[in-house]
Amino acid sequence: MKRISWLAVFGILAALPCAGAQTLVTERMLSTDAALEAAMAALEHCRKDGTQVTVTVLDRAGRTKVVLRDDGSNPHSVEHSYRKAYTALTYRTSSAEYGKRAAKSFPASAGPLHLPNITTSGGGLPIRAGNEVVGAIGISGSPGAQGSPGGQRDEACAKAGIERIAQGLGG
Repeated sequence: MKRISWLAVFGILAALPCAGAQTLVTERMLSTDAALEAAMAALEHCRKDGTQVTVTVLDRAGRTKVVLRDDGSNPHSVEHSYRKAYTALTYRTSSAEYGKRAAKSFPASAGPLHLPNITTSGGGLPIRAGNEVVGAIGISGSPGAQGSPGGQRDEACAKAGIERIAQGLGG
């Protein structure tokens, strides 16, 4: 009999809403205008180098805000720019830095390298408002110069995009 009483009490308590639990969460979100401005600045920077690329900007939840595929960019650059941005968003660091860490930490046949949408290629950067990641930008399509990977040039374009909107990101 005593056991049934305790089960009833626990059942009632479990059914009650948690006192003091936050019901709604407010998050800072990268606006479409800012995402478009960053993407255009990145595209312009790459064009100055004579490179046709694809630029993808994601919001903090990993949803695509903007994709710009330049005339003459390779077909695979659409998917690759998304993966670079997704990696930067997920790991809150550049996709190149993630690639360096992953190469040291995981054998080629295991680990997060096989997670969907993750890449070790450079060209993806998180977009921060202070210490808070509010989105990410990924660039794909720059050829490497003198044997260096194109990810370095892609990353320079991504930086140009973020710099364009930096004042609005505040802190």
